[in-house]
Amino acid sequence: MSATWRYTALTSDGQLKRGHAQGADEKHVIADLRRSGLTPVRVRQQSERGGLGWLQVSFSLRRAGVSRAQVTDITRELALMLGAGLDLDRGLRFLIETLPEKGGAGRRSRAVLIQLREAMRNGGSFASALATRADCFSPLYINLVKAGEAGGALGDSLDRLATLMERERKLTTSIQSALIYPAILVVASIGSVVLLLTGVLPQFVPLFAEAGAQLPLVTRIVIAAGDFLKNWGLAMLLMFIGGAFCLRALLARPAFRLGFDQVLLRLPVAGSLSQDVMAARLTRTLGTLLQNGVSLLSALKISEDVIGNRAGAQAVAEAALIAREGGGLSRPLEAAGVFPPRAIHLMRLGEETAQLGPLCLRAAELHEEAVRIGLQRLVALLVPAITVVMGAVVAGIVSALLLAMLGLNDLAH
Repeated sequence: MSATWRYTALTSDGQLKRGHAQGADEKHVIADLRRSGLTPVRVRQQSERGGLGWLQVSFSLRRAGVSRAQVTDITRELALMLGAGLDLDRGLRFLIETLPEKGGAGRRSRAVLIQLREAMRNGGSFASALATRADCFSPLYINLVKAGEAGGALGDSLDRLATLMERERKLTTSIQSALIYPAILVVASIGSVVLLLTGVLPQFVPLFAEAGAQLPLVTRIVIAAGDFLKNWGLAMLLMFIGGAFCLRALLARPAFRLGFDQVLLRLPVAGSLSQDVMAARLTRTLGTLLQNGVSLLSALKISEDVIGNRAGAQAVAEAALIAREGGGLSRPLEAAGVFPPRAIHLMRLGEETAQLGPLCLRAAELHEEAVRIGLQRLVALLVPAITVVMGAVVAGIVSALLLAMLGLNDLAH
């Protein structure tokens, strides 16, 4: 039975092409694409969706491929072995032999490497073998390997690729690590407030009821808040989780995601940080691709997928159209207004001096450092702000109880 498949493939000149194809299964679709002169990068079956299909969220409890961190480690080891004089087949064999056969991550990595080695033994190139595992290797990865093989410098290409992925991992890890403490602080603070309102406060309510005194307004408000949380807290939690899934589904829609990302870039502190992250990813990827001999237009097309912001990707796509007509790259990116002036300035200097690749890498270093400093400032702002706000809330609840208790003491006297 024939089904509709969505594919992403590389053309003979290294361009990315997306489209739909008909086929009984994935293997038949891949074979048809290869006969058409395309190198498949990703092939997925198009799912049938009903009226509320945009709300559907899929989960996968079993991971068939390998993680980005594992790909980074494999790339670095391959680059080291090729630099030491080993050929690619021996390097892959060494990695296969050293990876454990048992255990989730090692077993998956080993299976992928075996598949790559078998594909190469059938006469294919390393890039075409990587294209058969598009769930593990991105178009950026495949294009860099393809350029390295064409230029006879696969080891250097893998070394640059490993450096690129390590820098990306370092950047991502820095962002995640910086936000862990504020996130824990928020959760702990909310938990403390909920415990006070639903656990501690109800212990005093019967005492207030027996006294029959008129409670202060602030105390009545706090008691009402505790009752509301006790009765509707679970429903609010479920609504929050449902809203998160709805937001995730909406972000999968291009128009909504574009508007969301544009608003994100305009936020006071997070906006400038997002611009620096976006610029670091663009310049690091673009510089690495250009250094490996990939054409500017192909590099821009690949860079769209790694920026992580739809507004930035749209700006790069529009700049690529102008660059295709000979209009340059820096001016349309500057006109878009979503990238930091420093990145634009270094790109313009690179275009004028024919050193776009090296200056893009220099811009990436500057913006990665700016991200690190920006994260430190953001955490420095968030932690005191969260502490002050939650401290004020807790102090307000305690004060409301103390006011009521003082009122009861006055009645007793």
